[in-house]
Amino acid sequence: MINLKSTLMALALATAMTTASAVGAFAQGKPTVGIAMPTKTSARWIDDGNNIVKVLKERGYGTDLQYAGDNIPNQLSQIENMVTKGDKVLVIAAIDGTTLSDVLKQAKAKGITVVAYDRLIRDTPNVDYYATFDNFQVGVLQAQSIEQGLGLKEGKGPFNIELFGGSPDDNNAFFFYNGAMSVLQPYIDSGKLVIGSGQKGMDKVATLRWDPATAQARMDNLLSAFYGKKRVDAVLSPYDGLSIGIISSLKGVGYGSGDQKMPIISGQDSEVPSVKAILRGEQYSSIFKDTRDLASVTADMVDASLSGKEVSVNDTKTYNNGVKVVPSYLLKPVVVYKSNWEKTLIDSGYYKRAQFE
Repeated sequence: MINLKSTLMALALATAMTTASAVGAFAQGKPTVGIAMPTKTSARWIDDGNNIVKVLKERGYGTDLQYAGDNIPNQLSQIENMVTKGDKVLVIAAIDGTTLSDVLKQAKAKGITVVAYDRLIRDTPNVDYYATFDNFQVGVLQAQSIEQGLGLKEGKGPFNIELFGGSPDDNNAFFFYNGAMSVLQPYIDSGKLVIGSGQKGMDKVATLRWDPATAQARMDNLLSAFYGKKRVDAVLSPYDGLSIGIISSLKGVGYGSGDQKMPIISGQDSEVPSVKAILRGEQYSSIFKDTRDLASVTADMVDASLSGKEVSVNDTKTYNNGVKVVPSYLLKPVVVYKSNWEKTLIDSGYYKRAQFE
C-alpha cells in the first residue's frame, strides 16, 4: 500500500509539473508588450489604453500599461523599467517626442521593437513603426468645418477668426495646424477671414501640453485686447479639451446668450463633454478618431514584428522624424457634426446613448 501510494503521488507530481511547464511555455510564447501613455486627463488616452490592452490580451499577449501624468521624467522612468523587465515591444504615445533618444537606444540594444503610437517619436533612428491617423487631413477637416459653418464657399464674409495650435512638443500639432491652414490661408489672403489679433503660426498660437486652462487664459486675453467692439466669428481649435476652455472664456463675456451667438468652433477626439457641447450648439464640430481601429493596427504591427513577417504600412514618405522616415500606417479621421453624431458615434458602438442623456 505504501509503494502504491508513493507511486500515485509521484505520478500526480509529475503531471502537475508537466502541466505547469506547458502553461509556462504558452505564456513565454506570447511576450509582454509595454504600453506607455501620456496622461489620464484626456478621455481619449484612457480609451486608447483600454482598447490596445483589450486587443493584445485577446491575441494572447501580456500587457504592461503605464500612464505618465504628462510628466516627461515619469514617462522616461516607466519606459526604462519596461526595457529592464524585458518587454519585447514598446508601444509609446510620447509626451515629448524629442526626449526618448537615450532610452530607445537601450531598447534597440536589447532587440526591442518600438512602435510610436499616434505621436511621432523624433530625433532617433530607434523607432521602427508609426501607427496614427492622417494628421494633416485632421487639420483639413477642422478647417473645412469652419469653412462650412461660416458659408465661406458661398462667398460670405469677412469674418473674424482666431487660431489655436496644439502642444509644440507634439509633432502632430504641426500637421493639424498645417492641414488647417492649407484650407484657411486662401480666405485670409482674400480678406474673407481676418485674424483679429494678428497671431498666426505655431510659434504664436501653440498651447503647451494641450492644456485647456492655458487655452482659456489665452482666449481671455484675446477677447480683452482685440474684441472690445467686434465679435469673434470662428475659432480654430485642434482639440476638444482646448475647445472647452475656449468656450468657457467666450461664455464669460456673453457669447451664447441673448442674440450673441457662439462662434464656429472646431475640435478633435469627439470626447463626451464636447459632443454634448455640439448638441447644445456651443461647439460646431469635432474630429472622430476610432481608437479601436488604431489599437487593432498597432496589434497587427506587434504580431508581424514578433513573428518575423512583413509589417503592414501604407505611408513611407510623410513622417520624417529628423533622422529617418518612419514607416507608418495612417487611418482616416471623420468629422462629427450635430447632424451625424449618432450615426458616427452611437451606431458604430463607440459610445452608448446613455452617456449623452
